[in-house]
Amino acid sequence: MSNRAVTYGGVLLAAGVGYYFYQAGGDPKVAQKKAEADATKISNDIQKQLPGSGKEAQKDAEVAGQQISSKVNELARDAKSEANKVDAKLDQYRKDAGQQLDSAAKSAQKNTNAAIDSFDKNVTEGAEKAKKGVSSWFGGSK
Repeated sequence: MSNRAVTYGGVLLAAGVGYYFYQAGGDPKVAQKKAEADATKISNDIQKQLPGSGKEAQKDAEVAGQQISSKVNELARDAKSEANKVDAKLDQYRKDAGQQLDSAAKSAQKNTNAAIDSFDKNVTEGAEKAKKGVSSWFGGSK
């Protein structure tokens, strides 16, 4: 049962972080500020509802705000790390694609040159045969 609770808690936390990143347009600093503002607002609302716990509730809210802030910072670092990994993979894919294109271009050039050489050889042989045939009409021995 506790495993399920941890899973649901993680999903809710991820959804909350995603919500703040979405609202902030992907800027982690803005998302952090919004999360802190919301945490402060929620703690103030809770503080108003608790009788006689003004200073204690305020301290608890500050601790909760700091915990939320540290969690948002941690998630932002993780997101940046993942983004850097994705960028590295994309760079590797670009390099691999470039190498494959260079290889294909060299292969195509090699095949084209071989075809041109073959064509030139056939034309030269055909020209020599035609020259011999024409020379024989006029009495040439070549």
